[in-house]
Amino acid sequence: LENTHNRAGGTIIPPKVTEEICQLAHQLNIAVHLDGARIFNAAIALDIEPILLAKDVDSVMFCLSKGLSAPVGSILAGSKEFIQRARKNRKMLGGGMRQAGILAASGIIALEKMVDRLKEDHKNARILGEGLADISGIKVDLETIQTNMVYFDLQESSMDTFQFLPKLAEYNIFGSPRPPTKVRLVTHYGISEEDIYTTIKAIKEI
Repeated sequence: LENTHNRAGGTIIPPKVTEEICQLAHQLNIAVHLDGARIFNAAIALDIEPILLAKDVDSVMFCLSKGLSAPVGSILAGSKEFIQRARKNRKMLGGGMRQAGILAASGIIALEKMVDRLKEDHKNARILGEGLADISGIKVDLETIQTNMVYFDLQESSMDTFQFLPKLAEYNIFGSPRPPTKVRLVTHYGISEEDIYTTIKAIKEI
């Protein structure tokens, strides 16, 4: 599972849905892993503790370097046996890292200082989505803007994804392609509300 779900527009999987999926999987002796790269975004949007989004799964990963803004790093959690196997596989694949304390320090700051401010990213994403929805030729499903991802469709414009993104890059604004006609924009710590209005203006000009 993935929460928030990138390919579903950055939408949130509610805890009840995760619980029902896990119940079915466990009846079939299937373990469930949660890709929680942006689980803190989901938790902030739902105003609940992150553990409530992961309590039914067998293992979970969350990212320190996306919404939480650390320079690098992710956390993998699971049972003692699972983590022992993960460590062995990591070593087999050459994934060890020495003197990683400075990275761990930035991860601690991410967890202690950067979680609550995710609300700002969500607010900026909403402003961006509403601004884009007013532009002729661009279609935005505002119901899917639940956290910090904004997907929009160029199908009713004169451009496809790969014609549009180079023009956007001329304004030093970079999106992620979802061809043939969709684009993803993501708000984060480095994007201010002023930047959002700059982005809307640039896309209007394009």
